[in-house]
Parts: sequence; C-alpha cells; structure tokens
Amino acid sequence: MDTNNDIILGLSKTLFWDVDIASIDYHKHAPYIIERVLNRGTMEDWNIIKTYYGKPKIKETAMNLRYMDNRLLHFCSAYFDVPIKDFRCYTQRQSSPSHWQY
Repeated sequence: MDTNNDIILGLSKTLFWDVDIASIDYHKHAPYIIERVLNRGTMEDWNIIKTYYGKPKIKETAMNLRYMDNRLLHFCSAYFDVPIKDFRCYTQRQSSPSHWQY
C-alpha cells in the first residue's frame, strides 16, 4: 500500500462523507484535508496530519482559513505561538462582526 492510502485510511471516515476518498490528491488537496481535520477531526486525525504534512504546512493553512470557531482559533494561536490577530479568520470576523457572539 502506498503512503497516500495509508494516510486517508487512518483518518476518520466521517471527515470525507461528501467526497470520493479515492479521488483525493494528498498534495494538491492538502488545505482541504487540513481544514477538515482542524474543524471536525479527532486528536488521532490531528496526529496523522501532523506527521504527514508537518507543523509549518498546517500552520500556513490554519492562518489562511476563512473560518474557525473561537476554540480552534485559540488552540491554533497557542500551538503555533502566533497572535490571534494574525489569523485571516480573525481579521475577517473583525471587519464584519455579527450581532451576537456565540
């Protein structure tokens, strides 16, 4: 079995319920995979992408995401040692605030 198949088979099946897993290119679709794991994955999924993509690639992707809930934003900020204001989702949230913060 090649490494790409090992990676996707190790991730939770519920992460990619809406796509054909066989059609995913792990290099080309890296931001998509990382975003799914960050927003919906388990700690095991996190460890798999951390091993496969590495901290710098995950950091780059996380900093450019358009949306993260507050818990994930604070986790990424602490884990990558980057101020919250440097994340794209935070600056977008500040430029168009919602009426209520949940």
